[in-house]
Amino acid sequence: MTGCLFCAIVAGETPGFVVLDTPRAVGFLDTRPVFKGHVLVVPRSHVDTLTDLPGEAVGPFFGEVQRVAAAVPAGLGSGGTFVAINNRVSQSVPHLHVHVIPRTKGDGLRGFLWPRHKYADDAEAQSYRDRIAAALPI
Repeated sequence: MTGCLFCAIVAGETPGFVVLDTPRAVGFLDTRPVFKGHVLVVPRSHVDTLTDLPGEAVGPFFGEVQRVAAAVPAGLGSGGTFVAINNRVSQSVPHLHVHVIPRTKGDGLRGFLWPRHKYADDAEAQSYRDRIAAALPI
């Protein structure tokens, strides 16, 4: 897609520290990492969000994400990873990308994303559950 930074990295037109390059996905270091070794995994084809990714591409794409999520702790000696996706809100580049962030016990990553909120009671939780379940695509 013209003007998309991530498409330019995928195409090799813009430099990036590429750690994964397959027919399905490209993974490269985030230029503003939460922790060093923070990788962004993007589908090779441009889609804006996870909901835009064709169903038949979800499994193969997340297979590549899974490979990166295994490689980050193995390669860096971290204790694990934090894997996250933003869909539109807080998505700095409108191209689907999965964050694979190295984690270490005591790394200080608390309250990184958002404040926590409690449901008033089980009935309120049930009402949210019902509305989401009813909106699931068939």
